[in-house]
Amino acid sequence: MIKLGIMQGRLTPQNGRGIQFFPFDNWENEFLAGRDIGLDEIEWIFDFPDYTNNPLWSIEGCDKINKMIEETDVCIRSVCFDYFMRRPFFKYSEEEQNTILNENRIIVRTVLDRMVLIRAKLLEIPFVDDSSVKNSIEEDNISDFIKWCCAEADSRNLEIGIESDYPPEKFAPFLRKIGCTNLNANYDSGNSSGLGYDHVAELRNLNELVANVHIKDRVKGNGTVKLGTGSANFEDVFSTLKEIGYDKSIILQAARTEDGTESGNILDQLEFVKSYLERYGIE
Repeated sequence: MIKLGIMQGRLTPQNGRGIQFFPFDNWENEFLAGRDIGLDEIEWIFDFPDYTNNPLWSIEGCDKINKMIEETDVCIRSVCFDYFMRRPFFKYSEEEQNTILNENRIIVRTVLDRMVLIRAKLLEIPFVDDSSVKNSIEEDNISDFIKWCCAEADSRNLEIGIESDYPPEKFAPFLRKIGCTNLNANYDSGNSSGLGYDHVAELRNLNELVANVHIKDRVKGNGTVKLGTGSANFEDVFSTLKEIGYDKSIILQAARTEDGTESGNILDQLEFVKSYLERYGIE
């Protein structure tokens, strides 16, 4: 059954912090606001800046997270590992790579352990923007890393989801070639539209591999805009999600509005998505 959620931070004013960040000052209130709006879940952000103070990093912090989950019935199914976009080992010099790789592994292990405590199931690792894979050498390096992540996740009964800017004809074969049974894809309608990809081709190629969906809109070759005003074809997105039998989470990661209007903006986005779910009979 489809669950509707938001990317963490979307119910917190930006205050100059950019479009996506961990809301250190407001994360608990986001659960309360999310409950009042009618959200099912929040996708947790684990980023590099000040990561040791992220509640997910400590057992005590996880206790606080569980308290908010129990109080609001707003769950966490997925963790967005934005940390990796700031510290992708394969983007460093040969001399530094082993050091950063070991650091990456330590962080992944700890995050996976904490995910068990809060009953999250999917660690989403982004290979986009600063962690985008540009050549065959980088692809070989990340393939080994992904296999290692999958083994670590599997030992905890968790899943790994990959977000990539690979074109439709390359992404699914890449994941299938790695061959891990707990390896999936995160599909992002905004990244797809920004790159000019065909939603139908992407989703049909990925099919059963799709384990999480981010909904946003981007103009081809440009930034994030209000849902329905960019290059994303949401008729194609939702009709193909119906076709492939997608029944997991839909996470709103759409454009922001002025500070102080977060709840109203999310409500508008929810109505936008719900209209397509109803149109295509997606439950």
